[in-house]
Amino acid sequence: MADDAVLVLNAGSSSIKLSLYRVNGDGLALEWHGELEGIGTAPHFHAKGPAGQAIADERMDAGFGDPLAWVLDWIDSHLGDAKLIACGHRVVHGGPDHAAPERIDDAVLAVLEELVPLAPLHQPVNLAPIREIRAARPNLPQVACFDTAFHRGHARHVDTYALPYRYYEQGVRRYGFHGLSYEYIASRLPTIAPALADGKVVVAHLGSGASLCALDACRSVDTTMGLSALDGLPMGTRTGQIDPGVLLYMLQHEGLSVDQLSDLLYRESGLKGLSGVSNDMRALEASGEDRAKLAIEVFVHQIARQTLALAGTLAGLDGIVFTAGIGEHAPAIRAAVLRKLAWFGFDLDEVANDGGGPLLTSTASAKAAYVIPTDEELMIAQHTLDVLGRL
Repeated sequence: MADDAVLVLNAGSSSIKLSLYRVNGDGLALEWHGELEGIGTAPHFHAKGPAGQAIADERMDAGFGDPLAWVLDWIDSHLGDAKLIACGHRVVHGGPDHAAPERIDDAVLAVLEELVPLAPLHQPVNLAPIREIRAARPNLPQVACFDTAFHRGHARHVDTYALPYRYYEQGVRRYGFHGLSYEYIASRLPTIAPALADGKVVVAHLGSGASLCALDACRSVDTTMGLSALDGLPMGTRTGQIDPGVLLYMLQHEGLSVDQLSDLLYRESGLKGLSGVSNDMRALEASGEDRAKLAIEVFVHQIARQTLALAGTLAGLDGIVFTAGIGEHAPAIRAAVLRKLAWFGFDLDEVANDGGGPLLTSTASAKAAYVIPTDEELMIAQHTLDVLGRL
């Protein structure tokens, strides 16, 4: 397989992030990463190599037939003697029955379609490129890697809502998300923070979507997201944890329809709704608006609050790891969280934090805090190869 390549796709509503990995004797090497933007309007494909060098910058006319099929042809023409052997996809929801990556066939695709109501913002756009590639390259193996899979080993009481039990049997339960990111962090802990690898750790995946995961010896035992990607921390445009009575109030007294309520919860809330400024943390930090400050304070408060809730599940806490866009690139947010947790034993090293870590706490700190960049795409590529190896 020395001359083979694996393509990884992470699809959004109007764009697809792509990464191409060469398969070599030592594992996987990133060839390039890029994005196909403007799908449905004016497609634009651009890609850069590992060192940031431009690999491609191609624009297509509005109404271009199938830009993803074009990208596959472009890949073939730039691989030389190598061969594209598979595509791996991030699929947000795997439901109760998908605890590991799977090769996609008609039956798997049909089950994943049934899960759309559980992840209406993500699942449809995750599945669309799978169908497009099946039409363009029916013999190219495709593998679904589920963001829920890493959490499937939780104790039943952790994932059960206090509803009539028949709902649990119907699949209404806590699933958790960002599993590919947490799995990657768990794989890096033995190297970067070996003292934490066998311990009790909360990982904070803080980005436009945000959640926390409790790791015990690198295994997920609890997480803040639930049935859908709405629960837990406030996010860029999503509410996070909310009293169900608020939703009843909106339905009964505000007269919102189900579609209006869904739009409010998924697209108009979180940092965007609180601040009235932006869902981008960089814009909020730069803003002088009082509501932007409030949005940041709510975000930090909930991270600290829910971190300690997960420490209750773990029956202790040895450390915290920050990752994803905000977690990796917003030292002021990391500092604010760790100051709130100072009483719990975190002694922030301001210089290390401003410098990007990876260790953020002082040598005198009772608890350790790290920042570790995540790599969901690499996890997907590795899982895709694993699935091909089992065929």
